Amino acid sequence: MSASTALSASKLETLLPSMPSPSSFSSISTTNLSVICKNRSTSLQRGVIRCDAVAPDAFVKINNGASDAGSSSGTLSALEQLKTSSVDRYTKERSSIVVIGLSVHTAPVEMREKLAIPEAEWPRAITELCSLNHIEEAAILSTCNRMEIYVVALSQHRGVKEVMEWMSKKSSIPVSELRQHRFLLYNKDATQHLFEVSAGLDSLVLGEGQILAQVKQVVKVGQGVNGFGRNISGLFKHAIAVGKRVRTETNIAAGAVSVSSAAVELAFLKLPQASHANARMLVIGAGKMGKLVIKHLVSKGCTKMVVVNRTEERVAAIREELDGVEIIYKSLSEMLTSAGEADVVFTSTSSENPLFLKDHVVDLPPASKDVGGRRLFIDISVPRNVGPCVSDLESVRVYNVDDLKEVVAANKEDRIKKAMEAQTIIAEESKQFEAWLDSLETVPTIKKLRAYAERIRLAELEKCLGKLGDDIPKKTRRAVDDLSRGIVNKLLHGPMQHLRCDGTDNRTLSETLENMHALNRMFDLDTEISVLEQKIRIKMEQNQK
Repeated sequence: MSASTALSASKLETLLPSMPSPSSFSSISTTNLSVICKNRSTSLQRGVIRCDAVAPDAFVKINNGASDAGSSSGTLSALEQLKTSSVDRYTKERSSIVVIGLSVHTAPVEMREKLAIPEAEWPRAITELCSLNHIEEAAILSTCNRMEIYVVALSQHRGVKEVMEWMSKKSSIPVSELRQHRFLLYNKDATQHLFEVSAGLDSLVLGEGQILAQVKQVVKVGQGVNGFGRNISGLFKHAIAVGKRVRTETNIAAGAVSVSSAAVELAFLKLPQASHANARMLVIGAGKMGKLVIKHLVSKGCTKMVVVNRTEERVAAIREELDGVEIIYKSLSEMLTSAGEADVVFTSTSSENPLFLKDHVVDLPPASKDVGGRRLFIDISVPRNVGPCVSDLESVRVYNVDDLKEVVAANKEDRIKKAMEAQTIIAEESKQFEAWLDSLETVPTIKKLRAYAERIRLAELEKCLGKLGDDIPKKTRRAVDDLSRGIVNKLLHGPMQHLRCDGTDNRTLSETLENMHALNRMFDLDTEISVLEQKIRIKMEQNQK
């Protein structure tokens, strides 16, 4: 990068806060200045927290030697050299796909519920994330078992730092504490992770199907939202295709339990065997999760239960679907009374505040003697519907989604083989997606080559029209303009064709990237201010308004 395209000293200080102030190097000799960058990256294995960090640390080595006076006028000053090398290092960093998340595997429910973002708030969260200086695109995947933020970061280190601070502000959890439970993945690892999530391989219940519907919902909600851009949108759409393919070709979901069925299994595991046929069941919430709880209760032989919901329509629809089952509807105002008449209470609502606190439960009549007089609360909501303080009461036992692991472990081994087959598919699909991403690299070159040709065309057109005089007819002026445009388009047709590919053929992709680099060299397109630098500058200027 030439000195003419380097950022100003003040901008350099803004973009590179970790660097020493450029002004402090104004007296350093050009020949005695060198910048050494060290990158550090760590990656942990699947199933545990993985933290990758690329954080360049600059060390400046200074030797007290005199510069060659005869050549000093023809070389860059020490300050300019520092600015150029630093900016070049920064702006040549390629934007990255990053996932920062906490899941049932890495963080307790107490932390996940503070970070949970309701679906209705996803668009606003995407907008807020994309207003950060180094975040260009974003998506939110928030479920009962995970809270994951996917972003396209213009700088890995700075982007992650900004997102972590945003998460901390949202949840009131210190960054240091979040860091202990987060997982952090970049590029190929981030892609593979989402594909595994969509395929049900990262779920608490291996192969469960509900997560694929939740990934689809991310795309549905993201459509039209500024910030749910081409890269993130492409990633999630590809993940949906991967999830469908894995379930079709490996049959991994066959016989798989869901979170809802695991909740029912847990309840029957904790109830005395003799009470299974008589225990009084209450389900709070008739959404997707609640409906599945009801169905699994029926499969266990329950023929009567009470369902509390905001409206009766959903309960009525479930009642029609399940013939021979007595489903009694109760309104939210009757929730506490209904809980007092139940032995097992399942909660699965999207309420952001607890429905049951210690004060609500302490005065409820005891559960029936058939279940030992202790009421079970099975809470599969995040944020939790049952406050943690309820566990202090002797008259109840409270279980949440993290307690389902006991049930899930027994159902996991028989699907390990199918999971290995799924990994083969995911590896294949990951390569295809990476190829598609690589094919997008040519887009800036296409734009720059067109802009370069257009500048030449307009300059030559202006010269030509100047020679023809001011009184030439509009028709002639238009004809000359069309002629110049047509010549340029025909000349560009060949190069443009060799810069386009869909990323599905690795050989074609390799040739396309070679063509891109050749055109950049031939037309000196790299001397322009980098696209990455322009994006960061624009975002920072917008945020300062």
